[in-house]
Amino acid sequence: MPEDKSNPSYNPAVPGGNSAPGAIMEKLRDFVRREGARYLQDPNITSIGIGRKIGGGKDGQLCIQFTVGRKLTTNPEIESLGSKPIPTELNIGGDAIPTDVLERSYKPSFKVIAEPVPKPARKQRLDPIQPGASVGHLRVSAGTLGAIVYDTRDGYACMLSNWHVLNGPDGSLGDTVVQPGRFDDDRVDLNKAGTLVRSHLGAAGDCAIARIENRGYDPMVIDLQVKVGRIGEPELGDSVVKSGRTTNVTYGLVRRVDTVAKIDYGQGREETIGCFEIGPDSQHPAQEGQISMGGDSGSAWLAVDPNGQVTDVMVGLHFAGEGQGDPDDHALACYAKSVFNKLEITLNPPPADLAPSPADGSGISATADSAGGAGFNESFLSKKVPFPIVKQAVQNDVYRLHNSPHIPYTHYSVCLSKSRRMARFVAWNIDGANLKKYSRTGLSFQLDSRIPKEFQIGNEAYTDNKLDRGHVARRADLVWGPAAEARRGNRESFYYTNITPQHQRFNQSERGGLWGLLENAIYDDVEVDDLRVSVLGGPVLKESDREYRGIQVPSEFWKVIAFVETGKLKAKAFVLSQSDLLNDIEALDLDEFRLWQITLADLGARNSLDFGSLVQADTLALESVTRPELLGASGRVAREILSRDDLFLR
Repeated sequence: MPEDKSNPSYNPAVPGGNSAPGAIMEKLRDFVRREGARYLQDPNITSIGIGRKIGGGKDGQLCIQFTVGRKLTTNPEIESLGSKPIPTELNIGGDAIPTDVLERSYKPSFKVIAEPVPKPARKQRLDPIQPGASVGHLRVSAGTLGAIVYDTRDGYACMLSNWHVLNGPDGSLGDTVVQPGRFDDDRVDLNKAGTLVRSHLGAAGDCAIARIENRGYDPMVIDLQVKVGRIGEPELGDSVVKSGRTTNVTYGLVRRVDTVAKIDYGQGREETIGCFEIGPDSQHPAQEGQISMGGDSGSAWLAVDPNGQVTDVMVGLHFAGEGQGDPDDHALACYAKSVFNKLEITLNPPPADLAPSPADGSGISATADSAGGAGFNESFLSKKVPFPIVKQAVQNDVYRLHNSPHIPYTHYSVCLSKSRRMARFVAWNIDGANLKKYSRTGLSFQLDSRIPKEFQIGNEAYTDNKLDRGHVARRADLVWGPAAEARRGNRESFYYTNITPQHQRFNQSERGGLWGLLENAIYDDVEVDDLRVSVLGGPVLKESDREYRGIQVPSEFWKVIAFVETGKLKAKAFVLSQSDLLNDIEALDLDEFRLWQITLADLGARNSLDFGSLVQADTLALESVTRPELLGASGRVAREILSRDDLFLR
């Protein structure tokens, strides 16, 4: 922050001693960092920080400022609380530093009061959403969206607010975040605005981010007409301003820095939070004399320059205010720098070629989805390859994202079974002429934060057992296109929604790798137009699938290859099974996996899917008309694939 301060009390009166003013400040900061937690073990001390002495002949001097729940004058009274007297001075590095004791308690700023009618715009559903608006975890009353930020891990746009606003004591990563908060509009099923990605409650602050979904976003702070563009560190006497859900725009003055405060979050959870304190600004009095009230939690405190102009510099994240019955109006804020470091976020959107979603030139996001790509493209080939349609009997089992049964990723889409917690099918496109060879080093399997955890099988299913993580859409199939797009495809192939649990014997019984070579074999044998292929695949979800550690492990997997050859659409369906499909004999783990080509009509019957017009392009169905040997005792048309040459019908 600049040294030219508009507030005349800014220039410090330095305590006696041999140290220069700058050195004194560093000594005090070091003292609070080292000794703050020890002092907060005292049951009556609520915070310790660096401030200016109030009264006592040393008014305005830098001091170590303590706040206590009850300010008492006699030692017996103090000791009756299990507390100890605070000395009038502390020797810090050879300098005599005065102390100051104030009566203050703190509470998280999320208790919500009754609202007037009509409801202000910031408490209504907004699209695009903006900082200063009401927001919250679906089970939290309401807080404030502080700023639009970007996740440094993947570039997605996120909402920044507090832990106790976006997470809360009963929340967990992957939960839904709604805008407005539940108190302002209890139709939470209609108001989803994002998914909780990361959160922290501790020394670095009370903070969390939620990935924006199903909404546009405008970074301009409501009623301040500025978007957060930089972060800074506050100094004593700085003028600051915030835009909060409850008190709207309020100004304040930084009156304590490098503070650690003890906050009771309820349910037996008491946390020590690093922060700074803000008091009222007499030049800009707040309405009703309150610079913060319940529901303001998560607001961004922005610096005000010496001319009284609001800047784009965010110095803090509001999280608490005075306790009930405390006559002293004040607010606490986490340091912006600590919050950004802890949550791994930035104010800078990724370059256009790396951005996970498009945006228009106005700074208002044009995207409404957090997916890394548009997903499977039915028109990827010169002939349409439609999504399979899930049959009526199992439609209620399909997870719907934004009312769609298809969850999009870069170059692929997933239709997810809620009961089985894995893909019913995956559809993906392969551009053979533009495939890239990128390493998987450093990539890890991850849950999709857009989807509730209860509908996904995570890493806990694959530890200390014989289950393999099996990609449905192969990683290598998705790594194509421009460099940034190919890298996204590489990374996004590792979502658990694209993974199915497979017995180790499955991977060890792939007929010399035929299962994984199906697409490549197509390229080698025929003149595929533009070297493009569309693929559908997944497990066959049967009630008879064996259960292992609470998970029904599929015993069959299928894949449909669709391509255009000399202008004609062709499709081939394959199943890797332990059954004798010609004779309808179920081996049930007693036989090795066998690779079969079957008709799309038969495949649809086996896994409750309708392949629509693609059935007309089925090469096996057409060939079976003149080849009766393909018809088995079961009445099914099937042919076992015993070698690479068997992949093709001559």
